[in-house]
Amino acid sequence: MVFHPYQTFDAVTRFVEEAAEDPKVLAIKMTLYRVSSASPIAQALTRAAEAGKEVSVLVELQARFDEEANITWARALEKVGAHVVYGLVGYKTHCKGCLVVRQETDGIRRYCHLATGNYNVRTAGYSDIGLFTCRESFGQDLTELFNLLTGYTRPQKFNHLLLAPVGLREQMLGCIRREAEHARAGKPSRIVAKVNSLIDPAIIQELYLASQAGVQIDLIVRGMCSLRPGLPEISERIRVISIVDRYLEHARIFYFQNGGERVYLLASADLMPRNLDRRVEIAFPALDPGLRTRLKQILETQLADDVKGWWMQSDGSYHRPSSTGSSRLRSQDKLYEILVDG
Repeated sequence: MVFHPYQTFDAVTRFVEEAAEDPKVLAIKMTLYRVSSASPIAQALTRAAEAGKEVSVLVELQARFDEEANITWARALEKVGAHVVYGLVGYKTHCKGCLVVRQETDGIRRYCHLATGNYNVRTAGYSDIGLFTCRESFGQDLTELFNLLTGYTRPQKFNHLLLAPVGLREQMLGCIRREAEHARAGKPSRIVAKVNSLIDPAIIQELYLASQAGVQIDLIVRGMCSLRPGLPEISERIRVISIVDRYLEHARIFYFQNGGERVYLLASADLMPRNLDRRVEIAFPALDPGLRTRLKQILETQLADDVKGWWMQSDGSYHRPSSTGSSRLRSQDKLYEILVDG
């Protein structure tokens, strides 16, 4: 797992560049939502296609502000023989994934990268998380996803991926309801969600009901938030913090305590109707214990931010703690210390 920009985006660029040059790599499949005009990733995909590798790229032509660059690269990739598709009719493709298929001595192996942010070096300064894995079950899921996006198959059942618009909403609502059930049964229950925006009415209603059932809910919402925390008998157990600092907070992380069987999800989607109903989005779990511990550390650090963290009040206004002293915590500085110096 890499957490940008504290950890370099070069790891992602090198993943694609080395796959393009590796003679044992048979295929590269990738979604491109935002592409810079001089994208090293798009250049690598072009070289891969020229070298005879199977290159399949989904280019989103409705990525606001990046339409021109996306169209230019789509044409360039088509010209060298890449299979370029433009998504599902009526849905913007916002998920982020890359699949590399390589011939190993013991057979075919699939290498995956899944992300909360874009494959664009210009936005690599955003706070985003990427996951690298060669776990076969993830390889199967990404293969199914690209088969769906390129029109070869209808939606299939995944091992790990949650997919919008055909299930992510229902599964998110189910996770929230499950926490409420655990709380009512006296089992451990907690929800922590880090998103850019929270405006989906059904999600908000379910969070209110979970709070009333006894679930402690902490929300890290950078931008728009239609939920109101701290309302008597409605949202007394909900807190909302917004962190505005040097790096734009863009990662989406979801934690459900699940009665002690903890679940950590990363996602390309925010909790908005457009993401859950009108876009192709994915959420995917962190399964490795070490990565789950790191995600817990990231969330707890951000919730403790009393320098750049603004807490939402029940009337919708925001308040920043006024305490002073050397013990104050600025989460982005602390994460830099943890991830770079540590």
